[in-house]
Amino acid sequence: MDKVARLASEKGVVLFSKSSCCMCYAVKILFQELGVTPMIHELDQDPEGWEMEKALMRLGCNGPVPAIFIGGKLVGSTNEIMSLHLSGGLMPMLKPYQTLC
Repeated sequence: MDKVARLASEKGVVLFSKSSCCMCYAVKILFQELGVTPMIHELDQDPEGWEMEKALMRLGCNGPVPAIFIGGKLVGSTNEIMSLHLSGGLMPMLKPYQTLC
């Protein structure tokens, strides 16, 4: 749990992912299109990935990936991100972390 908390606060937008997850890929593309470069941590490429998955579930994630943190706070998974985006609530949260094009 400590590693998840540390990683989640290292950058403004953090995505816990698995390299084979299509929903993770969709969130990565959304962030790219919105001008945000999240820190991506691939759990299937980390020796402690399984423990981190369990920690994410304990934090309240419905599924272990994707798990998105913005400003060090758990926002949720694909459903929450897409709902926020469609309702107009995601952009204000991401604004401080957008890269200038």
